[in-house]
Amino acid sequence: HVQLVESGGGSVHTGGSLRLSCASSGAPYSSKCVGWFRQVLGKEREGVARIWAGGIGTPIYADSVKGRFIISQDNAKNMVYLQLNSLQPEDTAMYYCAAEVGYCTSFDPDRYRYWGQGTQVTVS
Repeated sequence: HVQLVESGGGSVHTGGSLRLSCASSGAPYSSKCVGWFRQVLGKEREGVARIWAGGIGTPIYADSVKGRFIISQDNAKNMVYLQLNSLQPEDTAMYYCAAEVGYCTSFDPDRYRYWGQGTQVTVS
């Protein structure tokens, strides 16, 4: 069973930055795909970035965040981060860390079994 805990959300002005953190435990770190998703109340959950934990493969970004958000990891700490730069009001959402074991090919939320509780990002 994989457990995920997000932190680092908050309120920033337009153009500001935040770094979200996702602490992962449970399954072997290198076998996990970790994705960051966001959701606005009343809208579908949107995948923004994903990465193979352990450093295999290239990080993948949604077009809406490419060039502004950076996903990274600290293997020794079982942590995955999402650096949010040049934030815009439309980036306001609840951000979730999600994980799946064995493959890392999709932003479909239904393909991720494990989810954190979310951390709110508000840009104004």
